[in-house]
Amino acid sequence: MATYTPNFPGSNTIVEESWLEGRAKGQTEGKAEGKAEGKAEDILHILEVRGVEISDSVRERVTDCTDLDVLGTWLDRSLSVAHAEELFVEE
Repeated sequence: MATYTPNFPGSNTIVEESWLEGRAKGQTEGKAEGKAEGKAEDILHILEVRGVEISDSVRERVTDCTDLDVLGTWLDRSLSVAHAEELFVEE
């Protein structure tokens, strides 16, 4: 049985390999970025549902953060803080 091998310009070249590596890297970075955005949205949603007032500076700091560990800490804190600024208190 014959195996089909695509034959198009650039196939099996350094250009194709570089493109595929870049694409894979971009997808990985996109997943992490998407997770960070999702956690930030969750933090803000929890605070809103709990009736905690969210200032523009707090909203900006949460949405600008890309560190998943920090966002995880803030997510945990969002369940119990009385003021949104308490998310950022160092322990």
